[in-house]
Amino acid sequence: MTIKKNDADPRVVRTRRLLQDAFASLTQEKDFESITVKDIAERATVNRATFYAHFVDKFEILEAKLMESFMTIINRRIDGHEVLTEDTIQSIFLGVCDFHEGLSTMCKRRYTSLGSVFEIQIKERIQSILLSFINKDKMRSSPNAHFLVNTSSVMLSWGMYGAAYVWNNEGRQLSAESFVKQTMPLMMNGAKELLE
Repeated sequence: MTIKKNDADPRVVRTRRLLQDAFASLTQEKDFESITVKDIAERATVNRATFYAHFVDKFEILEAKLMESFMTIINRRIDGHEVLTEDTIQSIFLGVCDFHEGLSTMCKRRYTSLGSVFEIQIKERIQSILLSFINKDKMRSSPNAHFLVNTSSVMLSWGMYGAAYVWNNEGRQLSAESFVKQTMPLMMNGAKELLE
């Protein structure tokens, strides 16, 4: 008989947090490739069976950690925004820069490889955040509106991710704020279909 875990159970939450914290501390010391499930379990002071009760493998724990980190950063940046405006897009873009900077700090040795491992998931998350601000009536306003809104949100999400990735990878010559301020006109040309 398989026991189904309850994700709301405080013990489950606590154990997942222990495993994620252990993983995060190991990324400060080792390359991702050399971290094993055994390393993570030992650092978290649990057995391997407990690890596998919560995560399939180290890639799943990495994805969970990255997505949690990304959403924490983005939610902090977009707090108080209710509709998609240029300020909202700028806040999301700054959050993407913050995420890349944090990822390169968390995984100093392997940022270049890790930055692209979950690139698609992050881009899709950015797109869904953008679309969450769109008035659904705007999507139905014309036969072509859905296509234009969807395409614009894809272009924006990929553009933000790529620009922030290169900015970080090239050593962050400008502050995130200066970088975003200088590149916002380029972003906004592609965002006209999304704005209120």
